Amino acid sequence: MKTKLSVSIAAAALAALVFAGCSSADPDPSPTATSPIEVDEETAALQAEAKAALEKVEWIDGEDGVPALEFEKPFSVGVTAARMVEDGHGDEIKADQIVTLAYTVTDGNDGTVAYSTYDEGGSPEAVTLSEFQIDPVLIDLLVGAHVGADFIYAAVDNSSETPSSVLMAVTVTSAFTPLTRAEGETVTPPAGLPVVTLAEDGSPSVEIPSGAAPAELVAQTLIKGEGAAVEEGQTITAHYTGWLWDDASEPFDSSWANGTPMSRALAQGMLIDGWVQGLVGQTVGSQVLLVIPSDLGYGDEGNGTIPGGATLVFVVDILAAA
Repeated sequence: MKTKLSVSIAAAALAALVFAGCSSADPDPSPTATSPIEVDEETAALQAEAKAALEKVEWIDGEDGVPALEFEKPFSVGVTAARMVEDGHGDEIKADQIVTLAYTVTDGNDGTVAYSTYDEGGSPEAVTLSEFQIDPVLIDLLVGAHVGADFIYAAVDNSSETPSSVLMAVTVTSAFTPLTRAEGETVTPPAGLPVVTLAEDGSPSVEIPSGAAPAELVAQTLIKGEGAAVEEGQTITAHYTGWLWDDASEPFDSSWANGTPMSRALAQGMLIDGWVQGLVGQTVGSQVLLVIPSDLGYGDEGNGTIPGGATLVFVVDILAAA
């Protein structure tokens, strides 16, 4: 699935380094949030060096409310690292919650700000505190901390021939627990659409009807949630499974496989157009059947195991939107 990287940094190369999103190309489950992460001696030494380097970075509260970082340039780390500047006074942050983060991204070489959620039109970024969604370093730092916490995060930028590092000044602006599955009023869909059956845990399976696939986008509500309507540009948290119309014997992608929903911005160029057009206006708590023609999916080129020209079928549980 075409997705937005978990952090909306203007330079996409930087975004890949900061928060790791889930990928349909890598279906193997990662460790859970409570699993110990073993590192070798070399990595442990790099982690110690990175933490020591972060101790020398100073957080400055700007008069305009935008934090700045002061440090000796160039700043460089070999692995990701994070340091709590000051814990907040709000609710305690728990594993698998969604947190919203306001932040700036600063180039470690020259100290210029590459991106800021405080810029006009920007807004805090929502991410899930799961190792499928975010750097485990940040899970260790944030679980047990409190809303309002300020922290500094450093990562390696390998996007250029000369590796450098980036620094983020981050504030946790909220934390909340999403739904675990769709809940609300059941809606009877019209005949002729794929038939959805739910397992006890809520994971879906489908039976595709015979005949040609619809030529236009289908967005059929199966469960009508009672939450707020989803707006374009919001970050949604969702459980989903996707199949090919022509071969639904096995899903090509599913968040239910590892039990961790995804969080992504619902915006053009960040998710496939069929998701954006089909989910904007749906309410939190809803389950939606999407039948997406190829021009709103992956087109004639396809993507990975998805062939060109494929019609896609998704069942999506909208668990949160922020």
